[in-house]
Amino acid sequence: MIREICRDETFLAQKAAPATADDLATAQDLLDTLTAHKDGCVGMAANMIGVLKRIIVFQDGSKYVVMLNPEVKWVSPETYTIKEGCLCHEGAQDVTRHAAIEVEFQDLRMNKCRRKYDGITAEIIQHELDHLEGILV
Repeated sequence: MIREICRDETFLAQKAAPATADDLATAQDLLDTLTAHKDGCVGMAANMIGVLKRIIVFQDGSKYVVMLNPEVKWVSPETYTIKEGCLCHEGAQDVTRHAAIEVEFQDLRMNKCRRKYDGITAEIIQHELDHLEGILV
């Protein structure tokens, strides 16, 4: 189900709670909402649709990836600064991102996975992980 984008900064500033198998419907709603906004958005965190759970979805090339309980396990020492925007608020701001990251997460079957990402995909994931920590970019 496509959900409305939350713009309440007080809500968005809260940290997300761990996701469980009971939250798989939220993961699907998040994916549906991202797909509906594909022309202007490449990633979303569950709090963006009003749910404080540790779930993100993002575009990785031509496919979408869903991560439950993502946690960064490694970051490259190389960083860069870039201007990022978000559907949750107007404007954009400079942020510093790592060029590559390694993330541990659970997939939609609740299997534990670990993958490395770089480039724009690593940037998207870092943006969405900020959301899970209540950080607005």
